[in-house]
Amino acid sequence: MPLSSTEAPCLYPALRYANARAMIDWLQQAFGFTLHACYGSGDIVEHAQLALGSSMIMLGTARDDNFCKIVGSPGSGGGKSIYIAVDDADAAYERAKAAGAKIEEEPVDRDYGSREFICRDPEGNIWAFGTYWPKASEPAAP
Repeated sequence: MPLSSTEAPCLYPALRYANARAMIDWLQQAFGFTLHACYGSGDIVEHAQLALGSSMIMLGTARDDNFCKIVGSPGSGGGKSIYIAVDDADAAYERAKAAGAKIEEEPVDRDYGSREFICRDPEGNIWAFGTYWPKASEPAAP
């Protein structure tokens, strides 16, 4: 999984889920996230933060608020995905598959040197995992 960094991330993907509490548990099991913070009561998650190495995602329960109206509800709306750079795509694939992720594309070797796979979480969000790992502190590859 991603390594620690001394530079704090500045990108935080934000997701809405119909059952955010269940998805927090699933994301930990399937992808190796750790719970960093969770605010809300009962079945409602107002805001949660899950960490993976030095990176984080934010999530909450889909509800009738302005943010959810703008970003839409969970599902197959298209055009949205999260890419996670990993050292071992096959190990990440096995973990996600064992947790019940819907595999959209089996592990494949790309012509640019990355090994990748694509899956959906139980509420339809797309997650891609691969060994292509661009770093902002390094020059772009030619």
